[in-house]
Amino acid sequence: MSRKRTGLIAVCIWMIAAPIAQAYEANPLRTFATCAGRLSAVMEYQWMFDGAASEDTQRQRAAVLDLVAAIMEPDQGRDVLQWRLQGKHAQSVLLTRATFNDDPADAAWAREQSAQMTRSCTGLLLS
Repeated sequence: MSRKRTGLIAVCIWMIAAPIAQAYEANPLRTFATCAGRLSAVMEYQWMFDGAASEDTQRQRAAVLDLVAAIMEPDQGRDVLQWRLQGKHAQSVLLTRATFNDDPADAAWAREQSAQMTRSCTGLLLS
């Protein structure tokens, strides 16, 4: 395996593992902000491929953003934005990998990881 490909795989694993570790931190603001970003990516993906589902995701994202707003201090805007962008990027990478992949096994893995990340975020909500 080439050094470039090995590095790319390491970055992908980090992008997936980091948000999982964040979810278990004692920082609910970071968790909710990351989830808001992840749900933004899912919603945008659904606009392209499954429009009807985007409405549910939009409601869930709004609920998570309400949680962010409720616990965020005024000086935390920059951190919240960064966490949202990191979550959105990580989720977008998984969705792209699941959709536009020549390797069916890898695509299935990315699809499952994306679904798991989405469930971990929506599981924080009270329906």
